[in-house]
Amino acid sequence: MASISCQHIYKIYPGATAPSVTDFNLEIQDKEFIIFVGPSGCGKTTLLRILGGFLQPSEGKVLFDGEDIVSVPPYKREINTVFQKYALFPHMDVYDNIAFGLTLKKEPKDVIEQKVMRMLRLVSLEDYAHRNVTELSGGQQQRIAIARALAMDPDVILFDEPTSALDPEMVGEVLDLMRDLAKDGMTMVVVTHEMAFAKEVSDRVVFMDQGVILEQGSPKEVFGNPKEPRTREFLSRYLEDKMA
Repeated sequence: MASISCQHIYKIYPGATAPSVTDFNLEIQDKEFIIFVGPSGCGKTTLLRILGGFLQPSEGKVLFDGEDIVSVPPYKREINTVFQKYALFPHMDVYDNIAFGLTLKKEPKDVIEQKVMRMLRLVSLEDYAHRNVTELSGGQQQRIAIARALAMDPDVILFDEPTSALDPEMVGEVLDLMRDLAKDGMTMVVVTHEMAFAKEVSDRVVFMDQGVILEQGSPKEVFGNPKEPRTREFLSRYLEDKMA
């Protein structure tokens, strides 16, 4: 099981005049695929980093299967994060990047090799094990970042704008991999501006603005019949930008 309960989370950055996240409450169920949408600066990434353990909330709890994990560091959580800019180690080859977390856990070398090669097959890059990551395309690097996260056998995987740093022709290969993970029942929380992908794949869409959830529901509800004026405004502006 991989349920997450966010309870009354606040995040106020030093020197800020207002919280980045305000009284945030959300229940994430096992095997659920949730997508966060909303304008830049609305608190989506802050919330994701709190879930991943890279930020401490100013107040509130994050319960993982009933246990508060707010003080648990990222590497001890059953939650892994895929970042916008890959966050790969440029001095390591593909194999060592994927093996990094497993090495920290002191897994046996034969187990590490089996897991790394299985992940490379999963992301269709099995011939790239000993390439330097700087030689790869952006799409390939992001797939390696996903492979590294999955190698740790997380219960939950978080994606923070996983395609925003990619050229348009590379976006599809990363989204295809995420579709496959969704079909396999991986619990996933994704921050993205890929609205067509959100409509097609997600179980639930959460629209945030100014640090709070304004609206949430199925893709059909949020995209097809948004209840809040701010949601309608955001979606219509997004469509105008896409058509411009």
